[in-house]
Amino acid sequence: QVHLMESGGGSVQTGESLRLSCIVSDEDPYCSYDMKWLRQAPGKDREFVSGIDDNGIITYSDSVEGRFTISRDNAKNTVWLQMNDLKPEDTGMYYCQTWQFGPVRCRREHYWGQGTQVTVSS
Repeated sequence: QVHLMESGGGSVQTGESLRLSCIVSDEDPYCSYDMKWLRQAPGKDREFVSGIDDNGIITYSDSVEGRFTISRDNAKNTVWLQMNDLKPEDTGMYYCQTWQFGPVRCRREHYWGQGTQVTVSS
């Protein structure tokens, strides 16, 4: 069963940077995995931030395009989110999510990390 662990969050000032990491373990090598970063601000719904699929196709939300960069290592066991020029609106709990899919034995299901807090002050 897949496990994920996020790290790298913290408290920064507007304009500063953070780099989040997500370590993925216990993947089934027979299955495929799409990776996403999502975040949830206080009082708001969880929202999509960025994703990178099994083929390396990358997607960003409009609010982070040009400031954030998602990447995945060659072994596909780690995903990063480089966050530059942070704004107070970026504040929230950031979650790493994987979507498992593939042949019959690969159950289509999501796995989540515990989250890492990002706080950006004016």
